[in-house]
Amino acid sequence: MTDTSHNDDNTRHPFVERYIQYLLIERGLSENSLEGYLADLDTFSEFLEERSAHIEDVNSQTLMLYLTFLRSKGLKSRSVARHLSSLRGFFGFCTSNGMFKDDPAALLENPKLPKKLPEFLSREEVSEILKRPALTEKLGFRDRVMLELLYAAGMRVSELIGLNVRDFDAQTGVLTIFGKGSKERFVPIHYTAQDFLNQYINNWRPAFNPKEDYVFLNRSGKGLTRQGVWKMIKRYAQEAGIRRSISPHTFRHSFATHLLEGGADLRTVQLLLGHADISATEIYTHIQAGRLVQMHRKFHPRSTM
Repeated sequence: MTDTSHNDDNTRHPFVERYIQYLLIERGLSENSLEGYLADLDTFSEFLEERSAHIEDVNSQTLMLYLTFLRSKGLKSRSVARHLSSLRGFFGFCTSNGMFKDDPAALLENPKLPKKLPEFLSREEVSEILKRPALTEKLGFRDRVMLELLYAAGMRVSELIGLNVRDFDAQTGVLTIFGKGSKERFVPIHYTAQDFLNQYINNWRPAFNPKEDYVFLNRSGKGLTRQGVWKMIKRYAQEAGIRRSISPHTFRHSFATHLLEGGADLRTVQLLLGHADISATEIYTHIQAGRLVQMHRKFHPRSTM
């Protein structure tokens, strides 16, 4: 019979014990298969214990952090997928038996975590770029507003150039953004961005002699191109002394990264970015993982010994 005791304290969580008995008695798993499940669940339990977390509090965000942790240990995609499969079975069992109201693993897919983290700007770099446009000129003021919105709303460049005048509610400070597949989302922007956008629409945009309803126009009064926005950002980044390649999407990554650094949760960032599946937001879990380490080091009693 497989030893079901925990290696450290000879006990496992009651949820895990029930699941093991289910696999052993009702599913009739072989010795090797059961040992594989046990190893995966023990690894996950140790991950939680090291962070003073509890199985009862696990959610999808916890599981995504765990996947990032496994990757950081050098596990390949197949091994990570196996761990996730074990957790999927465990939490599915727990949910079916009333131990969880909602299955935290239900929406997670086998991860394709990127090897390279997204490029993002520091707060200081964003500030330096925002200072570059000349606010006394219509083109400079327009550019400043575009930069403000890219950073304030995490917009894709296609969403920025497709923004219509009626898509901004000046009373609530909310943008209606149409993303991929014309999927609509509502994103609030901070007061500074609101003020710049209001000034531009009311005082500067008419100077472009608008021929189209887009918010941002070129010298001819027509909508901008992706290439035009990309060149504008590249120019201001160079003026700010930033030598690496910067694109409109860098502002989107910076928006998400800085929100997470400030304490926002992944679900909120997912909604603001317009990701259909939270798995697309997983690329930002490196920020959450970093914060988790910092908090552990700061507050764990033995971290100062």
